[in-house]
Amino acid sequence: MKMRAAVLRQIGLPAPYAESRPLSIEEVDLADPGPGELRVKIHAAGLCHSDLSAINGDRPWPVPIVPGHEAAAEVLEVGAGVLDVKVGDHVVLIFRPACGACPDCAVGRPALCGPGGESNGAGSLLGGYKRLSLPSGGTLNHHLGCAAFAEYATVSRRSVVPIDRDLPWEQAALFGCAVLTGAGAVFNTAKIEAGARTAVVGLGGVGFSSLLAAVASGARDVVAVDMLPAKLELAKQLGATATFDARDPDVIAKVKAATGGGVDYAFEMAGVVPALELAYRITRRGGTTVTAGLPNPAATWPLQAVSLIAEERTLKGSYIGSCVPSRDVPRFVAMFRAGRLPVDRLLSERIRLEDINPALDRLARGESIRQVILMH
Repeated sequence: MKMRAAVLRQIGLPAPYAESRPLSIEEVDLADPGPGELRVKIHAAGLCHSDLSAINGDRPWPVPIVPGHEAAAEVLEVGAGVLDVKVGDHVVLIFRPACGACPDCAVGRPALCGPGGESNGAGSLLGGYKRLSLPSGGTLNHHLGCAAFAEYATVSRRSVVPIDRDLPWEQAALFGCAVLTGAGAVFNTAKIEAGARTAVVGLGGVGFSSLLAAVASGARDVVAVDMLPAKLELAKQLGATATFDARDPDVIAKVKAATGGGVDYAFEMAGVVPALELAYRITRRGGTTVTAGLPNPAATWPLQAVSLIAEERTLKGSYIGSCVPSRDVPRFVAMFRAGRLPVDRLLSERIRLEDINPALDRLARGESIRQVILMH
């Protein structure tokens, strides 16, 4: 079938993206689903820093490619062998497909699935298949197995989780990345306990999801650190007990003073080394620093190694919030419905696919939390 999609042909075009226009809206061909695959109608797709990192070159992918990995969709067609999802079901797209059979999947860590990572790196669906092409000839790559900046998509069954049909599309999309990654880092990676002192460094969609989860967990202190006053103000409204400007040269000392020597758990969600350094330094002795921000692969951080030993520190990475999506998407949706994870407050604006390039500029400047593209 033919459809419209945003196509990235060249990585690293300069900002402002409203002028350089790295994404072109084109008519492309979408093949039918193969065995174990689905064809879905994309209703809403969120704009995430992981999409921006593919465009600016921080995390290069094979081009040409259709970006987009955080989305909610309706199942239109099921391929052979798909028995547990049916036409008409509503689903959230998951950006790391899990094969269910590799050693990591076998021990309940699908975020580390080897075949899933290999297929993502190759720009294909799970199993190595590609279902996108240009009318003039030539294959298009799939971003993270989703290629969600499009009207429709063919995806692996392993790349979706069914959701309630009455959940609004633009809210449902957030559960595919922002909520899984941010809330999952709190509940799964850190496993924070009630009464803990916490801090979140970097308030995008993922960082705010971590903040909401920390509040829901019953944390005693929920400190928010960012560079933008508007985001810090929203953090207060959402339950932050204290906020600090990351640009303040005394920010580390101030956070420590406000939390009795540092926090038990610090979450770095900005994806840059200075933010990780800040998060580590505001973590108290015996505390845990969790990082989920995905910096440029070339970035390095000079860690004071002795602090890990003498202060019994823990430094943990978190990918997709260490989630089991089939378990965690439904439970996070249930928390949202109960008013404990008000992720609808993170929606900055609703945009059209045609407006995606200017929206990238707002994302790059940090002005938005979550912009959502409504496809139809």
